[in-house]
Amino acid sequence: MSSVKIIMAESAGFCFGVKRAVDTVSQEITRCADEGRGPLYTYGPIIHNEQVVSRLEQQGVRVIGSTEELRRVRQGTVVIRSHGVPKEIYRILNDNGLHTIDATCPFVKKIHQIVEKESGNGRHIIIIGNDSHPEVEGIRGWCGGDVSVIETHQEAESLIIPEDREVCVVSQTTFNSNKFKDLVEIIRKKRYDILVLNTICSATEERQNEARTIAAQADAMIVIGDDRSSNTQKLFEICKAVCRRTYHVQTAADLQPAWLMDIRSIGITAGASTPNNIIEEVQNNVRLNV
Repeated sequence: MSSVKIIMAESAGFCFGVKRAVDTVSQEITRCADEGRGPLYTYGPIIHNEQVVSRLEQQGVRVIGSTEELRRVRQGTVVIRSHGVPKEIYRILNDNGLHTIDATCPFVKKIHQIVEKESGNGRHIIIIGNDSHPEVEGIRGWCGGDVSVIETHQEAESLIIPEDREVCVVSQTTFNSNKFKDLVEIIRKKRYDILVLNTICSATEERQNEARTIAAQADAMIVIGDDRSSNTQKLFEICKAVCRRTYHVQTAADLQPAWLMDIRSIGITAGASTPNNIIEEVQNNVRLNV
């Protein structure tokens, strides 16, 4: 029997918003079949997990990949992805007479409301996050005025906003919580009239803190999640900073036996878009190889 200790993160796997979005699509698949209506679409992949999206596509769910493609859709039901969308998308859905089901994560929806209100009050919105991530694109699309997106210390240092302008800072829900605090301090030193709202999801912070704790105890660390998943990338960065032998996998097929050599303990965590069956497959595969 192996003497290697496996430490499994209790917070690994679907978060509330992701589970809600996937369940929403699954329920709509059944409803469309029962009522003989369709087609059924999601605006963008419902979550950042290739296996889940592929399974839904096999059940007849089509993914709309762009605003231009959405403009051409004239009938059916569209489920809005968990990451949220810009305000303009709702207008297009309404203009085209499409049945809309909003599966935006409630924590993301709250940020939309904040930036719409504060930009309406004249504040320059600063979003701390990945400029190309769909969640950030959606948040930016609810800002009625000036908006800046920063992700790095250099971008924070280079940020220039007129000194007499009021500023509101929000965060992508899956951003690294420690890095968020560092970037806010850089912005504060510029002496703006600043309103800071830490909109990092509490489940994200819990997941990151647990991953950091486990990585500090383990000889090796496995982070499971899709390549496109922002929160998975952040988990990898956090674990790598603490545990040199940190590895990222999408599925059990990505595991390499060499990673598991000469270790006494191994930690496993997973991003918020990683389904339980993939986590279990990786965990079982690790047990068989240590």
